[in-house]
Amino acid sequence: MPIPEKIPVKISSEAAGYVSMTPVVAQQFLATDLFEQILRVTGKNPPRIREILWQGTIVSGASRIRWPPIEAALEEVATALAGFPDPRPDRPFDPQRCVRVALEGGRVPIELTRATASGRRWLARRSFWQALMETAAGLPLTYQHYSYADRADVYRATLSLEAARALRAQARLLRYSSLEAQVREYSYDKLELWVER
Repeated sequence: MPIPEKIPVKISSEAAGYVSMTPVVAQQFLATDLFEQILRVTGKNPPRIREILWQGTIVSGASRIRWPPIEAALEEVATALAGFPDPRPDRPFDPQRCVRVALEGGRVPIELTRATASGRRWLARRSFWQALMETAAGLPLTYQHYSYADRADVYRATLSLEAARALRAQARLLRYSSLEAQVREYSYDKLELWVER
């Protein structure tokens, strides 16, 4: 039986709570939309995806998605997955397409989006995002994987003491004082970067 083009799904919340009365939303997903949700959890793993299609349920983020079981041949699943991106370890880092950075090493990573970190203080000629991209471009970056949830390639780098110190000094460029304090005071020694294709 071929994979249907449209699939009836039910979406409910997986929010933790003693008693939860959340509505169940019924809607039609295109097969590509359902595959996208599954890929966020499994990556490109045709046998696992085939199994999930048959089970008819997946938890993605804070939602549980259910559908009638779909029996699909492994070749059908592989064909459906061909339209989705593959990891590209040979892909060079492109600071122009970078959309998010996490400063890691402390208690909790500090996540910065390009929109947040590009904001400039009054009369500042540079933004913290520019300083961050210059730092990242000068580091040996390692390709990690392709994130289907973020639709981005993920890179990682270790910061030297000097590079971390320089970023802390550049924190004054951040528009928001609470974020500036975090970047200046928290301990971090790694960068994780998301680059859209």
